[in-house]
Formats: sequence, structure tokens, C-alpha cells
Amino acid sequence: MSTTNDQRAATESPHEGRARSNADGILLGKHFRKRWTAFGSTALIVAGLLAGVGFAAPAHAAPTTVVSLTFDDGNADQLTAEATMKNLGLVGTFFITTGWIDQPTYLTTANLQQIAADGNEIGGHTVTHPDLVSLTPAESTRQICNGRVALMNMGFKVTSFAYPFASENPATEALVKGCGFNSARGLGDAASKDPASATLPAADTIPPANPYVTAAPDEVDSTWTLQNLQDQVTHAQTTGGWVQLTFHHVAVGTDPTLTIAPTLFNQFATWLAQQKAAGTVAVKTVDQVIGGTQQPAVPGPAVPPPPPPGTNMIQNPGLETLVNTIPQCWAAGGYGTNTPAFSIVTPGHAGTNAEQLTVTGWVSGDAKLLPALDLGGCSPTGTPGHTYQLKAWYKSTADTQFEVYYRVGNGFWTYWTASPLVLPAANWTQITWITPPLPAGASGISWGLNIQANGTITTDDYEMYDNGTSFADIPASYPFYNEITWLAANGITTGFPQPNGTTLFQPLQSISREAMAAFIYRYKGSPAFTAPAASPFTDVPTTDQFYKEITWLASTGITTGYPGPNNTRSFHPLDSVNRDAMAAFLYRLSGSPAVTPTVTFLDVPSTYPFYREISWLAANGITTGWAVPGGAIFQPLQPVHRDATAAFLFRLNAKFPRV
Repeated sequence: MSTTNDQRAATESPHEGRARSNADGILLGKHFRKRWTAFGSTALIVAGLLAGVGFAAPAHAAPTTVVSLTFDDGNADQLTAEATMKNLGLVGTFFITTGWIDQPTYLTTANLQQIAADGNEIGGHTVTHPDLVSLTPAESTRQICNGRVALMNMGFKVTSFAYPFASENPATEALVKGCGFNSARGLGDAASKDPASATLPAADTIPPANPYVTAAPDEVDSTWTLQNLQDQVTHAQTTGGWVQLTFHHVAVGTDPTLTIAPTLFNQFATWLAQQKAAGTVAVKTVDQVIGGTQQPAVPGPAVPPPPPPGTNMIQNPGLETLVNTIPQCWAAGGYGTNTPAFSIVTPGHAGTNAEQLTVTGWVSGDAKLLPALDLGGCSPTGTPGHTYQLKAWYKSTADTQFEVYYRVGNGFWTYWTASPLVLPAANWTQITWITPPLPAGASGISWGLNIQANGTITTDDYEMYDNGTSFADIPASYPFYNEITWLAANGITTGFPQPNGTTLFQPLQSISREAMAAFIYRYKGSPAFTAPAASPFTDVPTTDQFYKEITWLASTGITTGYPGPNNTRSFHPLDSVNRDAMAAFLYRLSGSPAVTPTVTFLDVPSTYPFYREISWLAANGITTGWAVPGGAIFQPLQPVHRDATAAFLFRLNAKFPRV
């Protein structure tokens, strides 16, 4: 099954069938609930699905047949249908994704007030339209409850809910009930024009057997005809019961999958009004069918705060926790005309699971895996002005890149930016990229590695780190911008806060030995360490701000200090670190590996005290030195600046990734 929009557009919206998002057509999961798998495995399409096979007309109309016209997502073009219904004396239920209210191509607050004033019902459809089953229970609760609270705060009676993507299970049913809804609509549990559904009931019972998964046929899409729509009603009249018809777009030239033309809707609504006038059907809102009083508003739990600096912000980063074969907190995404298929494969990069995406039938657009577009339970919380380091491991047969989205307002996700393309990789390869500063008004981030051609990409072990506010003295054009922001993202440096609220890095300041101790300690993940009660160095008192870091450095053998009288040692904490000492620190930090020196600098003879360490640094690409006529020099006694320190550690990690 392929997506069909061939351009990014903030007006695209996710749907229960061929799902797309309000931001760059992000696919969010489930298709038809009974016959489509939740995460893109091959769907069984029965021959004749699009042939318009109808139902036989009933011999007698059952007076107990009730029809509910329902509309999902809150698309602005539904106003066309509402105007037709008002003129014909019909009412319906509009299930609203509250994060999209007042956004381009969606209904406004004023629209909703008028729709309700015309006798229609306003129902809940979550805040950001995620696949609820794939979320954590806390985030699912936020989505369901907070969407209802937002609508109630606007003055609406809110008793009815519709599951995004018709994705539900007993746990989500309980959450819907707990949030105060009286009912919840599914999809694909009643017979439709699809011959494969012929054995399903023509209609739900009144009252329904399970009010928290009311049965409804597949949603109406562009393949439906007037006869198909009429057949849904006349078939139900043979037994009586409740028919819920689900519409998304009522327009021309929008989503070609979940859209019907206003002319077709008008023809069906006119016919339905005639049936109503003849007494063969009743047309009611969902609330009118279910009944019951409105329950009190129940707010969802608070969004968890961002993790501390240096902590991976991605939930379920290794894709190890699955929910019905879906990695918890993850969703499928994409836009354009292509056919994506997602599956879990084993083994992964460093664990059991990895996600494999295969694209066929590519004409335009892309597909990708990314954190669920939610309220912050799965998608990382973002801070305007901060930059973020993104990492992921991949194997692919096509170019790939990071594509990034951000959340604004009460839950509207929009496309933000993309990294440069990287080449295909036959073996596991890590890609790393730092985003621009997050725009003002943004509150969340989601991103994934995409594929923009026919081919396969396998991904695993995602990481994201908050670099904090960009250093005021490190513009994006600075030669070591990536290295310095990486240092900040991993909590290795915090910079120097200024009275005016900015933070400086001071890149050309020499790194002191005590600061180097702190950098190395944090680089190693700030390991648990109990500092000695008595200092091993005469010039480092136990009250020194970096006492723990310096004594840890000594305990590991990375530093030995300077010998003094009477078997004492000193550390010289405020002295600058020279380039030869930097080589020694990094060599020892890496375990003093065996090395046969093969790289020489003109100013580092083989008799130099740190010849082995400097040669090791050069052999591994951690230093290049300076080219001069006849070779290169290292300048071993030159103090190391803070920007060069960032570069050394960044290259060390690239060559020997931290565990």
C-alpha cells in the first residue's frame, strides 16, 4: 500500500487508513484495524477490494436502524459537509485532534463553536493523533485525557472518543474510560464494501456490546461511490442496528486516499435525509446513541522533565521493548508516493532488535522510523535556542539523512530541517549530526533516518543529547563548532556563564590541568569514585573544586603528577596542558595500547619522552600536526587551547567510541 502525496505540506494529516501527518506526511502506524498490521508488514488485499461490490437491497426497512456521520481529525474542509448537513437537518460527530485546532488547514476554535451550535457533537481524538498502543501508559493517558480536557475547557460536552488509526487494546480501552469518555469508536469491525469484510456484522447493536470499541466499517475513502455509501445503510436495515460512517476530507484535490468530493457527499446526505424523512432510519450523533451524562474532566499526568545534560534523550533507543511487534515509543513516518514496509529484524547493532525499512514503488518522498509525535512521553522535550546532537547506527542500500520535526503550540508537529546526505553502508555505521538552534516556540523534537529511493535501511541504537544554549563566542561558522557543541552535548563542558545570561566557551584560552582532569572524568561518564580522605598532591587540597576529578585521574594512572621532596607529589592544577602532555593523557585514557611508532614529526625525535604517545595520537588520526616544508611538526611544548581540546576528545571518541 503506498502513500500518495508527493510533496511536504503542513496541511497533511494522519488518518486511520493510509496514514499521513499534519507535518510532512508522517505515517504513524496502524491501518484498518482488523486487516492491516500495525507496523507496515504486507497487507492482504482481497481481489475485488476496489471493485465497488455492493450489498443486496433489503426486502423490508428496519425502523431501528441508526446512522451516525462521524468526521475525524478536524480538517477544515469538513465545513463543507457540515453546511450540507445543516441545510438537510442532519447532525454528526466531529472527532477533534486538539493540537491541530487553529492550525493551517484545520478547524478553528470559532469553527468548532459554530459546528456545536448547529447541533453537532464535538468528540475527542487525542492531542497529537499518535498510535496509542505504541506509547507508554502515561503518554497514552496524557493524549486521551488532555484532549478531552482541552475541548471541555472550550465549553463543549465531550463524551465520545475515536481511536487514532483504530489502534486499541484492553489497556487503552481502560484509559479511555478512566479519562471520562462514555464510548470509543474503532474501525473495521463492521461489514463494508470490501468483500473480505462480508462475514462481519452489518451494524453494531444498540446499545453496543462494548461501548469502548464500538463497531464501525472501514473509513470512507476516494474509492467509495454513492452506491457504496447507500449500501452501508440499506444492508444494516435488514437487521437494524447502528452504522457509523467515518469521513476525513470532503474536498477536491487534497488527500486522494481519504477524500470524497463535496458533490458525492451532498448526494449521499440528500439521500440519507430522504430516508430519515421516510422513517426508515434515524440520524444521530454518537452521544445521542450511547447516552449517559458527561463525566468530570480528568487531566493526564504531567510531562516528565528533560533528562540532565549528557543523558540520552531517546526513549527505548535500542528498540528492545516491543508492543505487538512495534517498538514502544516509535512510529513509522514518510510522505510522497512510495510503498514502505517496516519490520523488526535480529540481531541488532548492539542488542536483539533493529528496525528494517524496505521501500518499493518509489516515485517521490521518503519513509523513516522516528519517535512518536506525542506530548513528550516518547518524543524528546526541546528547548528553544538549544542545539542537539543526533546519533544512530544504520546499514542501507541507499543514501540516508536525518529528517527532523518539532512540536509547537498544544501539539502541532511540523517539518524543521534535514542533515546532509550520507552514503549507503553495507556494515553497521554510526551517523552523527548537530542540529541548528531549535526555533522559538518549539517544545519537542522528533527525527529519523530516512530513505528516498527503492531500497532497504536498517537502524538501531539512537542517541540524542542536548547541547544547551549555543556558546555566544562559538558561531556555527567556527572551525571547531561541531566538536565544541559535541563536548557540551555530552556534558563534558558547561562553559562560562556570563552576567548577561549568555554562556562563553573561550575557545582560545589554554586548558588548565585541573580542567583537563574534569573533562576526562566527564568524558568517561563521571564514574563512581570515592575521593581519598587525604590528598595525594601537595597543591590540591581536599576542598579544591576539582578534587574528586583530579584524584580519580591519579587513581587510574592517567596522571602521575610531579615528584617533590620527601616522596611528595604535586599536580600543578592551574598550569596549562601542553600538547605532549595531552598526548600522554589520551594515550593512557585509552589503556596505553601497544603501538609500534611509525609516524614522526620533525620536532618529535624518537628520543623524545612522549614519542610513543604522540606517534599513537597521529597514527589514529587524533592529531595531524602542522604541515611545513619537508614534513610536519607537532609543537609538543605549545599549550593546548580549549577548542583544540574539544577536537582531540571528539576525534578520540570517533576512533574509539566510549562505552
